[in-house]
Amino acid sequence: MSNGSFDFNEFIKDSKDVLVNPNYFSTMKLSGGMTEPLIKAVIYGAISGLISFVWSILHLSVGGSLFGGAAGVTAFIFAIIGAVIGLFIGGVVLLILSAICKGSTDFEPNVRVVSSLMVVMPINALLGFATGLNLYLGLAVSLVVSLFACWLTYKALVQALKAKPETAKIVMFVVIAVFVLFMLFGLYTTRKASQFMNNFNSEELKELMEQVPTE
Repeated sequence: MSNGSFDFNEFIKDSKDVLVNPNYFSTMKLSGGMTEPLIKAVIYGAISGLISFVWSILHLSVGGSLFGGAAGVTAFIFAIIGAVIGLFIGGVVLLILSAICKGSTDFEPNVRVVSSLMVVMPINALLGFATGLNLYLGLAVSLVVSLFACWLTYKALVQALKAKPETAKIVMFVVIAVFVLFMLFGLYTTRKASQFMNNFNSEELKELMEQVPTE
C-alpha cells in the first residue's frame, strides 16, 4: 500500500496474516503516512457495524431485542465513528505501553499497529450474537476474544515495536487483570439491575404510585 493508493487485495491479505501468521508483525510496514491505517479503521468499523446491524434485525443482540433495526443503524454509525476515534486513542495508549516496555515511541508505527489489531473488531461483532442468546455465554466469548487481542498486542509490541519481551508480558498480564475486573464488575451490576427489574413488578409500582401525594 502506497501513500497515494489503497490496495484492497493487500488489505485482505494483511487481515488474514494478522490472524493466522504469528510472525506477521515482524514484517509489517511501519511507515507511509496515516491514510492507510485510517482507511483500515473505517473498513473494520463499517464491517463491525454492519454485522451488529444484522444481529439487531434478527433480535440476536441486547440492543436489537429492545429497539430492533433502529439500534442496528445507530450501532453501524457509531462503529465507524468509534473505530476512527479508537484508532488514534489506541495509538496513544499503545505508545505508552511501548514506552513502558522500552519499545518504539514514534506515533505512526503505533497507530499502524493499532489499525492492524482492529481486525479483531469484526470478529467480536460476528460473535456478538452470543450475548443475545445468553449473558454468560456472551461474556465468555468476549473474554476469549479479548485474550486473543491481548496476545496479538503482545506479539505486536515485541515484533513490530521492539519492546522487551519480559516487560511486555508483565504489562499484558496487568491489562488482562484489569479487563477481567471490569468484566466482573459489569456482570455484577447487570445482575443487580436484572434482579431489581424482576422484583420491581407492576404491583409494587402501583403501591409506590399510591404513596405519591397528589394535589
